[in-house]
Amino acid sequence: MVCAVGARAAPPKPMRARPDIRVLADALAQPHTMAGLQTDQWGLLVREARAANVLSRLALAADDLGLTEDLPPKVQEAFAAAADLFAYHRNRLRWEVNRVQTALRGVDSDVLLMKGAAYEFAGLPPARGRLASDLDIMVPQAKLTAIEAALLDHGWYHLQQDDYDQHYFRRWMHELPPLVHRVRGTVLDVHHGILPRTSRLKPDSGKLWQTAEKLPSADLYVLSPRDMVLHSAAHAFHDGELRLALRDLVDLHDLLTVFGAQANFWADLFSRARELDLVRPVAYAVHFAHAILGTPVPEEAGKDLAGLGPPRPALWLMDRLVPKVLVPPHPDRPPPKGSATLLLYMRSHWLKMPPHLLTGHLLRKALKRARQNPAEA
Repeated sequence: MVCAVGARAAPPKPMRARPDIRVLADALAQPHTMAGLQTDQWGLLVREARAANVLSRLALAADDLGLTEDLPPKVQEAFAAAADLFAYHRNRLRWEVNRVQTALRGVDSDVLLMKGAAYEFAGLPPARGRLASDLDIMVPQAKLTAIEAALLDHGWYHLQQDDYDQHYFRRWMHELPPLVHRVRGTVLDVHHGILPRTSRLKPDSGKLWQTAEKLPSADLYVLSPRDMVLHSAAHAFHDGELRLALRDLVDLHDLLTVFGAQANFWADLFSRARELDLVRPVAYAVHFAHAILGTPVPEEAGKDLAGLGPPRPALWLMDRLVPKVLVPPHPDRPPPKGSATLLLYMRSHWLKMPPHLLTGHLLRKALKRARQNPAEA
């Protein structure tokens, strides 16, 4: 369980979303609130948490607080299964990192763990109950060819075999085409940066490596605390569509809570955001982490953030769009397809690629889908 460090979180601002989302958000950020839930609330909470991929987190938090034995029997069963699933994911993640290290033993290159693997090996709060669907690493761009060859020799293959997809990843993206292991079926993403080369924001990967920290327990690196927050913010609020991205926001809540207690962290974070061209993503990240999960933000940092944030019309619009798509739809009353998902989808692509490339890319993908599924064309 993650607690606020150094200061109590301010009450979250009211969300422009369904009331049941408030229950889920409170359970994630303040697990003790689960003790007061009624039976009908539990049924909905478990289903929403499962859909948002955060049920394991709630299960472990309830156990940490000694709440599990007092929960409804069905909830206990769901939590037990979720805890077992997390243990499986955790073991698989650690084994996959071991296999990558073995495959790259003959390559003279540093390897940096990202996202879930970084949290796990660095012993950070977001790792607790987090299910990792794949393994993300970053390597120096100059070493990509040698690293790719070594991985292919050790059982990985490219998920994207299409010539255009291969060209798209290698020419425009910040990573190799996704790799899948032939035996284990695990997915490996090999990055050389944190945002696509075509992105409107262009953080310098070399600067990330300059401050990367070597893990004492393994011959591996992770990003520095401030860069870890910036990467998570960029992934959630610039590179992604924000659809069902509640887990990403929970990661940010944990990172900001634990790192925010360090001296000068907030000033250094905003300074680093300017240096890496990531001011807008971190402004959105802090804003929504505080508004939805009650992440503690010092008063002075809040003032600095006000000067860094997006223009008021953009923030007004995001305040109305993000809560609608951040969490799963109500399992009993799925909403009609609304404009929020479409607008945020368009936003993510607009930020990811310039118009001339984006138009060509979307046309190619549409034609490919039409050829594969002529009945839907």
